[in-house]
Amino acid sequence: MDEQSNLFHRRRNRTFARSASAIVCLVGSLGLQVFAQTAETNSDPSTLKNLSLEELMDVEVTSVTKSPEKLLDAASAIQVVTNDDILRSGATSIPEALQLADNLDVAQKGSHAWSISTRGFDTDSSNKLLVLMDGRSVYTPLESGVFWDVQDYLLEDIDRIEVISGPGGPLWGANAVNGVINIVSKSAKDTQGFYAESGGGSSLQDFAGVRHGGTLAPDVYFRVYGKYFDRDSEVFPNGNDASDSWRMGQGGFRMDAIPSSENTFTLQGDFYSGDENLATGGDARVNGNNVLGCWSHP
Repeated sequence: MDEQSNLFHRRRNRTFARSASAIVCLVGSLGLQVFAQTAETNSDPSTLKNLSLEELMDVEVTSVTKSPEKLLDAASAIQVVTNDDILRSGATSIPEALQLADNLDVAQKGSHAWSISTRGFDTDSSNKLLVLMDGRSVYTPLESGVFWDVQDYLLEDIDRIEVISGPGGPLWGANAVNGVINIVSKSAKDTQGFYAESGGGSSLQDFAGVRHGGTLAPDVYFRVYGKYFDRDSEVFPNGNDASDSWRMGQGGFRMDAIPSSENTFTLQGDFYSGDENLATGGDARVNGNNVLGCWSHP
């Protein structure tokens, strides 16, 4: 096995731990995170002690049957990574957040390369795993897989990540042979006000993100966001630089109209652009965009 294919595994946990701790310390000490919103939480220990097991597991999922249901009632092997789990873990990207799901195999192959799958079928392209963002498939027919380096979002605005380990083809199609990952973002109604974050570290050298939410009319909510990061190169086992550093910026919006308790209309979109240095030499330009419209009616 060549030197390049042996990259990064020994350094993965150490690098992320060091980078995450540096980010947390920097953000905490310099006060670079600004919150202008409030959120109710039941994570207080005294409150949790009074809940039954059923109440503790009262999490709503939608990926199993394409309709809301309680996690305990879902007829599938599913795990849910909540927003609180993500923020407490110190994750700085979606692939890092997916490490919190025990039913996934997540391996970092380079600064901007991951191998993610389930049930032991871990390959470069994850070509038998369907990945959704708010129900929008990010499976790439051209490559027969998922480009994890361009799947990004402001982690503060992710509501939960639902991970199904097992065949989902009858419901989701041929790409869901080994499982489904559905990344669900928060409603614009739940992200009102201003939010900002910034920090840096040894691997994730610097990052910044801002988001603002407001109302356009009664029961019509919106948010806009932007973010940027710059990640350093990984290293080979012999200590040589892998020359695979990368940087990317992303922005987007979301609008939610809730005219009644039975109808919700959503319009959202994202765009991204960045540069990636390649370990094989040279660099690559990545850019793209998407727009999604959705009407929800029970």
